[in-house]
Amino acid sequence: MLKEFKEFIARGNVMDLAVGVIVGAAFTAIVNSLVTNIINPLLGIFVGSIDFSNLVFTVGSAHFRYGAFINSVINFLIIAFVVFLLINKLIAKPAEEPEEVVPSQEEKYLQEIVELLKQDKTEH
Repeated sequence: MLKEFKEFIARGNVMDLAVGVIVGAAFTAIVNSLVTNIINPLLGIFVGSIDFSNLVFTVGSAHFRYGAFINSVINFLIIAFVVFLLINKLIAKPAEEPEEVVPSQEEKYLQEIVELLKQDKTEH
């Protein structure tokens, strides 16, 4: 069982996944910092305070902090938009050139047959 586990870990897909998770975590920290330290203060200038964490309603002894949830949703939307911009705008994908289609030998023969049949029709 230990041998099978070693083989599983040594597979390329698992290593690629591990690298992706590590890079993703680092990227998340960068995007969170961008949103927290740059974008949220900019929005605060135009919108005013965007901190809803003090919004709470109470039912009996239970406190529902829906303002913190609203903050989380806003932060998620901002982060998702920043990631969208980074992926689609800053990391430009190279334009793919269409591949030249080379006809197979069979297609060449069929084309010759079609041309011969057209010639035969015009002669009669």
